[in-house]
Amino acid sequence: MHATQAPTPEKPEVTHPSQLPAVDKVLLTPAMQTLRDSYGLDACTEAVRTVLAGLRRQLLGSDEAPGVPLWVDMNDMVQSAQQRLEQRFAPRLRPVFNLTGTVLHTNLGRALLPQAAVDAVVEAMTSAANLEYDLEDGSRGDRDDLVEALVCELTGAEAATIVNNNAAAVLLVLSTLAMGKEVVVSRGELVEIGGAFRIPDVMTRAGARLVEVGTTNRTHEKDYLGAIGEHTAALMKVHCSNYAITGFTKAVSDADVARIAHENELPMIVDLGSGTLIDMRDWGLPYEVTVRETVESGADIVTFSGDKLLGGPQAGIIVGKKTLIAQIKKNPLKRALRVGKITLAALEPTLRLYLNPETLARQLTTLRLFTRQAGEMQAQAQSLLAPLQAALGEAYVVEAAAMTSQIGSGALPVESLPSHGLKIYPTSGKQAGRQLTQLEARFRALPRPVIGRLHDDALWLDLRCLEDGMQAQFTAQLSHLLVKS
Repeated sequence: MHATQAPTPEKPEVTHPSQLPAVDKVLLTPAMQTLRDSYGLDACTEAVRTVLAGLRRQLLGSDEAPGVPLWVDMNDMVQSAQQRLEQRFAPRLRPVFNLTGTVLHTNLGRALLPQAAVDAVVEAMTSAANLEYDLEDGSRGDRDDLVEALVCELTGAEAATIVNNNAAAVLLVLSTLAMGKEVVVSRGELVEIGGAFRIPDVMTRAGARLVEVGTTNRTHEKDYLGAIGEHTAALMKVHCSNYAITGFTKAVSDADVARIAHENELPMIVDLGSGTLIDMRDWGLPYEVTVRETVESGADIVTFSGDKLLGGPQAGIIVGKKTLIAQIKKNPLKRALRVGKITLAALEPTLRLYLNPETLARQLTTLRLFTRQAGEMQAQAQSLLAPLQAALGEAYVVEAAAMTSQIGSGALPVESLPSHGLKIYPTSGKQAGRQLTQLEARFRALPRPVIGRLHDDALWLDLRCLEDGMQAQFTAQLSHLLVKS
């Protein structure tokens, strides 16, 4: 005889709202009790009410399911409530895998902090700290004192102050030194960066009047000299960090603009944008003017970012002459634009890494990513090829491919870094664009989203920013892709 298999019990059929359980009954189930410990009674009650309301609408004959009976039980309701709670309480700011090939990706948070900065931030977040307290004499201190000496040592400047980003730094400088007056800038340097930050607009908000000189591609010393008048407050140079003008061009050097400014008893301001503290050629990278070189050229004030080439937290760093920095710090806007202890806690250890050039490329995350060798990434691509192909199945082809990364965030816009990664394209050419869009969405829906780039009829996953310590997590979640042929 063959054993008769017991029939699977069906879920109870519900045909009328009166058959739905009360909210309190659902809340008293063991599973909901556990959820209450995590999310609280109010949130759980709201989630259960929402689930029951949805079921009630279906039973009363909604457009989606008019008059169709439901087969539901308590477990279904609890599971639906749990899903709603998880969605509601899930963090909006989530870690992702940056496989775009852009190291300093503005939309993905720019520079990754070095471990020394991470440790310092955790300590600052969990304890009181001497943010504005002088430990030597017990009096009130200045938060800039925590990093000013270090910044000056690394840049050669006389003084420094810190605000929340470089746009704020430019705004504060112009508001202090040029409100109601004119600032002379070359037309070829009237930059716009991401988020519609434009130098002319910032000048207007700062109360300064822009005086454009030269042309888009050529500016001469005589252009600056001819623009100086009784209402001129400063000459300004803006580093073209997110584009390059080539061909028949002419620009006046920082040193020459500084000389012209000083001969006319005016300050010279330089907005470096990204700003680097090292000669990047020492690490085999393209040249970018350093903050120290800009200070040594004669600039009286230099502004730059903390979270780009410097590799630290988002911040705007202002360095320059002590008398001018003192004026800037007295501006009422300084308080509105100042940074908190978390930023300073991250900035100080990042700056200290620069005191030891021998270990900088290993300890500074940004520089470590810049200097990864293509051969290392090629080997990584080969090791990931089989598991990724297995996860995608026969619908897609995965290939290891040479790629080019970019530094990003407006730094060195025409330079690229040799890289390697994975190129994915559909097996069938039919509706290839749609298939790739859907595939990209699946990668973005992974527990830790994977952000690549669509290019040339393929999805490209550049491995420059996928360091060895991240590879296991990346591989482990590939089973969630659920891509079927």
